[in-house]
Amino acid sequence: MKTLALVLMMAPALLTAADFRPLFNGKDTAGWKMTGPGRFVVEDGLLKTEGGMGLLFYEKERLGNCLVKVVFKTASAHANSGVIIRLPEPPPDPWYGVHNGFEVQIDAGGDEWHSTGAIYSLSKVNSRQQKAQGEWNTMEIEIQGKTTKISVNGTLVNTYQDGQPVPERKQWYEPVRGPRANAGYIGLQNHDKNSTVYFKEVSVRPLP
Repeated sequence: MKTLALVLMMAPALLTAADFRPLFNGKDTAGWKMTGPGRFVVEDGLLKTEGGMGLLFYEKERLGNCLVKVVFKTASAHANSGVIIRLPEPPPDPWYGVHNGFEVQIDAGGDEWHSTGAIYSLSKVNSRQQKAQGEWNTMEIEIQGKTTKISVNGTLVNTYQDGQPVPERKQWYEPVRGPRANAGYIGLQNHDKNSTVYFKEVSVRPLP
């Protein structure tokens, strides 16, 4: 009887965890495809960035009206990466994601337009929630129609409505301004050879 009661008490938590469907299996990059000179390797069950600029994208489906959860840590205070969302088609090169989707930034050292939880150069964070290097962080990205909401370690840091005013584009590497797809492919960015970022979970949960 005690065992049954314990199981019943744990059931809601188990069901909540099961709502998220893993896209990374912890063993290899099955279902994912790399573009660009950089690469991701699987090391001790984690995805690890290596080399130069690159984009690893999940090629099996386009995602919309969902919650994307990414658990990551950085090896240094200025390690740079990002989560690409709303890609309308498979990217032919690593910059395609920046200019045709949204890059949700991972970079503790950037300013409010370029730090963790910002939509790179388009929508700034209202607070900085990334933990110190070597500590795990949980980022949740809600994609709901034209709206994107980003939480870092349980705190909502950014809400963006497609079409809202954005800063003027000043550099070639800043994203081309304009509307994005309601649903699309997602990806992980490998920024440069000096930035090492580890990912232990990439998962998704559908929203109504």
